[in-house]
Amino acid sequence: MAGTGPTRWTGKWALVTGASAGIGMAIAQQLASGRTNLVVTSRRTERLTALASDLKAKNGVKVEIFTADLAHPGAAREIYAFTSGKGIEVGLLVNNAGFGAYGYTHEIAEERLLEMVRLNCSTVVELTRLYLPSMVQRRHGDIMIVASTAAFQPVPFISAYAATKAFDLSFAEGPAEEVRRFGVRVSALCPGPTTTEFQEVAQQPDRAFKAAESAEKVARVGLEGLARGESCVISGTRNRWMIRSERLAPRSFIAKMAAKVIGPPEN
Repeated sequence: MAGTGPTRWTGKWALVTGASAGIGMAIAQQLASGRTNLVVTSRRTERLTALASDLKAKNGVKVEIFTADLAHPGAAREIYAFTSGKGIEVGLLVNNAGFGAYGYTHEIAEERLLEMVRLNCSTVVELTRLYLPSMVQRRHGDIMIVASTAAFQPVPFISAYAATKAFDLSFAEGPAEEVRRFGVRVSALCPGPTTTEFQEVAQQPDRAFKAAESAEKVARVGLEGLARGESCVISGTRNRWMIRSERLAPRSFIAKMAAKVIGPPEN
């Protein structure tokens, strides 16, 4: 019987995108502690090299690094060619790389918004489509897509980000049902505010992160949920109750409340 949590992938290979910080790094660390071999990717070679050395020294696992900006066309296929060329059978794909942008939609640079859509959505689709067929063929494999609690409702001032995460959630839950019969699991991990570099990159105000969870907790909850076969995993009791209560309210009301919580002061 397969283990629950990181031990489910003991001795197998996992590919983790956006592994140089935050939730991606925490997932890589917890997988390594369960003796999972890793391919870690991000744009930052120095951080990946340091992470790989640390994971190998502490856990005795194999770690391969691949530096790539996954927002660039062709990057996903380059990673696939890298793992295929090394004969690595990826048993777990973690689509974690992503970012947000805070502000009025009409003031955020157009290219920044499009880059976000490419990374948060297009790359997720491409990597999933590249690795899923072999998982189906051998009738085992797992995919995690890191979404967000923002996926469940419109969120003004991070509107494009919330929309990309709604896409990610749907793209996890749909294929999860398609491939369940083949022994393959797909799960969306939906964290709320989390203590990572996300806030700094997105330039969101501190008030939106008052009840932030640790990346380590989010990673643990996500891996355990995926191992149990859950297609949607919401981290945190408070976040789960929030999502349930929001389903009872009009979406326009939810949008107004979200704008008051994270929006800039009205002049």
